[in-house]
Amino acid sequence: MKYPLACDTWDDREVEAIQKVIKSGRYTMGPYVKQFEEQFASHFNCENAVMVNSGSSANLLILATLAEKYKLRGNIIVPAVSWSTTYFPLHQYDFTLNFVDIDKHTLNIDPNKIESAINAMTCAIFAVNLLGNSCKYKELKEIAERNGLMLIEDNCESLGSITDTQENAGTVGQFGSFSFFFSHHIQTMEGGMIACKSNDDADFIRSMRAHGWCRDLPDDNKIYKKSGNKFKDSFTFIAPGYSVRPLEMSGAIGSVQLEKWPGMREKRVENAKYFKEMFSNLPVTTQKEIGNSSWFGFSILLEDRLAGHRDIVIQSLESQGVESRPIVAGNFMKNPVIKYLNILSQNDYDNADYIHENGFFIGNDIRDLKENIDLVHETIKSVHDQI
Repeated sequence: MKYPLACDTWDDREVEAIQKVIKSGRYTMGPYVKQFEEQFASHFNCENAVMVNSGSSANLLILATLAEKYKLRGNIIVPAVSWSTTYFPLHQYDFTLNFVDIDKHTLNIDPNKIESAINAMTCAIFAVNLLGNSCKYKELKEIAERNGLMLIEDNCESLGSITDTQENAGTVGQFGSFSFFFSHHIQTMEGGMIACKSNDDADFIRSMRAHGWCRDLPDDNKIYKKSGNKFKDSFTFIAPGYSVRPLEMSGAIGSVQLEKWPGMREKRVENAKYFKEMFSNLPVTTQKEIGNSSWFGFSILLEDRLAGHRDIVIQSLESQGVESRPIVAGNFMKNPVIKYLNILSQNDYDNADYIHENGFFIGNDIRDLKENIDLVHETIKSVHDQI
């Protein structure tokens, strides 16, 4: 592929970090993971950061905490466009998915459509920051506070985004999830993080992360009083947990990637500026930036004469070596898996439907992408001129 969706951001520093872990002889979660957690919390100004093995596991433990620690029940507001493992943990903890349409321009949940979806059984809003772009948190925070709802975030695609409240995306809500998969902003290959405001919540998540035991909790934690007997405390289980610990090398790599992140973010923003300039003269809708985006990728919605011709556009791009994909999973309710989920439908998903049929996105990364963006522009313009 001339223009793939993602590229490798490693150099010798990541390899050296892996070698240090190998020389240490400890491969399971240990001091390098703890170091990365502390650096991450400091960098993104969050009270607590708990690393797990994926962004999907981060979402799972967030929903587990809502269900098991907070005893929340009922339905949770979710956007109609997101990734599958935004939704599945809700199903696994018996929450009803209360789908709300998105804003066609931001690609995120439309705050104007949330209030009418709230009912007596609504307990939370799960805001998803899509493709590097944060939600409208000034409005979401007001809605959540006015209705007594917990606000949580799926920030797996938007590390480094700054919100309209001047906060780091993923740290606005009570909990926020992050992903460090290969195609994401920071690459530990497999890995994720949970940001949370409460020390008690962080300790509960640490227990859930590793079998539900109390072994990894500090002695002064508030959720379980340890006996002081290491033999007993190492095998005392206090929460219905999982085994979703990260590898030690993922923590070591994360520290290196975090050090490089400001420069990598700058490159993404430079590419985005050029992309927006180039596509301003084509009948397409590109993502409207809220706050300060970290530009995961570049979304394109086909409009006017191009609408309804996505297959032709995608085939033309493929012939030029350009990789593309749907905008996350499109309108998720159109996926066959929906038959397994308990959902509330508002019967108005015009924007999610439009994106499902006419939207796609291309990659962004730390390389200079001007020539690649030119190629995409020329290819789409050629299709437009031939229709």
